[in-house]
This record gives sequence, structure tokens and C-alpha cells, in this order.
Amino acid sequence: MKRKLSLFAAILLVFSLILTACGSKSTNSSSSKSGQGKLEIFSWWTAGGEADGLKALIKVFQNKYPDIKVQNAAVAGGAGTNAKAVLATRMQGNDPPSTFQVHGGAELMTWVNSGKMQPLNDLYKKNGWENKFPKDLMDMVSKDGKIYAIPVDIHRGNVLWYNKKIFEENHLQPPKTFDDFFKVADKLKAKGITPLGLADKEIWPATMIFENILLAELGPDKYKELWTGKIPFDSPKVKESAEIFKKMLGYINDDHSSRAWQDGSQLVADGKAAMNIMGDFAKGYYESLKLKPNKDYGWVASPGTEGDFMVITDTFGLPKGVKDPGDVKKFLTVLGSVEGQDAFNPKKGSIPARVDADQSKYDVYGKAAMKDFKKDALTPSLAHGSAAPESYLTKVNQAVNVFVTQKNVDQFIKSLKDASKDLK
Repeated sequence: MKRKLSLFAAILLVFSLILTACGSKSTNSSSSKSGQGKLEIFSWWTAGGEADGLKALIKVFQNKYPDIKVQNAAVAGGAGTNAKAVLATRMQGNDPPSTFQVHGGAELMTWVNSGKMQPLNDLYKKNGWENKFPKDLMDMVSKDGKIYAIPVDIHRGNVLWYNKKIFEENHLQPPKTFDDFFKVADKLKAKGITPLGLADKEIWPATMIFENILLAELGPDKYKELWTGKIPFDSPKVKESAEIFKKMLGYINDDHSSRAWQDGSQLVADGKAAMNIMGDFAKGYYESLKLKPNKDYGWVASPGTEGDFMVITDTFGLPKGVKDPGDVKKFLTVLGSVEGQDAFNPKKGSIPARVDADQSKYDVYGKAAMKDFKKDALTPSLAHGSAAPESYLTKVNQAVNVFVTQKNVDQFIKSLKDASKDLK
């Protein structure tokens, strides 16, 4: 009897050890991956073409790596504002997502300078990417010879969109200079047509107009020097830019401050305004309305900026502290590949950051933008966080908001100069 009990006890002991081992193995497996066993891709791409583009990119990745689970951790709202607030909390709490969307330039450098990102030079070398992205673009994701992110897309910020029917009926040519713009605007205004549609409820669309004027007046090199402090904000060219901005504001719709950014594009689509200065995400919006490029709407570089390309780029990198950097690097490799970029960008309405992508996958606007991207001078957008730190941009947006209402050039220049202390 005692022998049977001893045998039974031994069996129970072995069984319990097996269970313990299995449980330990399961726990270790779960903790070996970032994001509780998943590759967590953090962004603010939650709707429309951008969400479709992200899904297409993830599909390419999962076809290559079916054993790696992916968590699409996109945060909606505020054109990225909500996501950036969540990201800041997590990064400061040492709980980074596996990888996250961040604009190249100053916005990315916020995390680089705080020691939160790992360099990716080895990944570029391994994949032979050294010459696949323009140098000016690489400068926006690099510091002291180290590369910290991979650009997945490019939007252009200096585009003037116009209603083809209005221009044709009134025998007008799209303006290439500020003199052209004001002549066209006067003719349209005389006929009761709002010349320039603006929708600046969130302020940044007005800031985009001003940054494009700065680019036109200063040129690409001196425009960049503004953000390094080499050119002061009370210099003659900046003052002249403010005067042009003030004059342009005399041709906008009265309800601009109550409209979200896409409403400016909608005004042009509906023929309620003839022109709108906006990044080329407006093209994606026109596509959602089933409008045809070069038939329903046309485009040119914003006045005075032909040959310049105001860059807005989304990038992804490798945060320090993630538990499975190997899986993150696999995703970044797909994101930086021709296949990944050509899956993502046609759906989002952007163009690839790589210069060797397949042009046949892009529409007439995309082909034109890709051509310009290869040859034009590339400059970082202030309004989208690439040219200057967020602390400075916040103050610029506040100054622009006041200026649009009060149109006081001297006060505006003083506000810009006072804010420039944040650039040091």
C-alpha cells in the first residue's frame, strides 16, 4: 500500500514539474517580444488612405514574417496631436512602442537628443541603402554621422492648388510669382470669387502659407539658416515675407478660422474659392471626392518656389529599450524597401522617399512630384515639425494666429524674434 502511495506521489511530482516548466516557457516566450509578444507599430494613421497604406505595408511584412505578430497601435485625433502626447508619456516612462511614426528633422531629433533612439547605420549598410535616399533627406534623419530613422514617405508642402474650371472660364494662368498671384487674385475678387481658400481652425495651414513665403523670399539655403540662428527674424527678407503674408490674407474667405484643413481644399473643389495653398495630402482628399487631376483641379509650386521642394516626411526608427530589436529591424527593412514603399505610398497619396521606386504605380501628380523630388532643393517644413523644435513651432503658431486676425507686421516680427530663443 505504501509502495503504491509513493509511486502516486512521484507521478504527481513529475507532473507538477512538467507544468511548471511549461508555464515558465510560456512566460519567457511572452516576454521575449516587445508589446507583450507583438511588434507594436505606433502612428496616427487611422483613417482614409493613410490607414489603407499602413495596412498594405503591414501585409507585405506579414507575408514575409508570418510568425511575428503585429499590433497596429494607431492613435486617432488631432492630426497626430493625440498620438504625440501618448508617445511622449510612454517614451518618458521608458515604455516605448516597438517603432513609431515621427516627422524627420527637429521632431525626430527631440528623441535622438534625449538619448531615446538607436542608430541604424548597420541596417542602411546591410541593405545597400546609402544612395537610395537624397542627401538632403538623409540630413533630416541623421546627427553626427549616425542615422536614426528610415523615411517611408514624402509629402510636398509648397503646392498651390486651383480650380481648373474657374481659371479656364476667366482666362487665367496659375500664378508662379507673387506679382502673378495678386494680379489673378484681383481679377477673381472683382468677379465675386474668393481667390484663396484658407481653413486654419488648427492654425498650421496658415503657418504653411507663411513658411512658403519665407522659402520664396529667402531661397532654400537662407531659409534653412533661419532655424540655426544665422539669419535673424527681424532681417529685411523676413519682414518682406510678413508684408506679403499680410497682403495675401486680404483675399481669403471670412470663415477661415472655423474650418478644418480639408475644408480649404473643399472650397476649391466646390468652386467657392479659386486657389488653396496646402501640402499634397490635398491630392488624396481630391481623390476621395472622385475629382480628376488636370481636369477638375490643377497645381503649381506655391508662388516663388519653383525648383524648391518643402519636405514633409514620416519616418520610423528603433527606440532604445525595446525587447526584440531584431523584429523591429525586420519591419524597418520592409518599410525601407522598394516593395514596402510602393505598397504604402500609392494608397496614402504620398510619394516614396526612395528615388528608385516604380513610377508606374503612381498617378500623374505622383509622377510629377517624384520627378521634382529628385532634382529640386529639399527644405524642411516648419509647420510639420521638421525645421525647428516643437517649443518654437508652438510659439510661431500662436504668433501666426494673432497675425491672421490683427495683421500687425511689427508685432508679428517681434513675436518671431522673441520665440527664436528656443532655437538655441
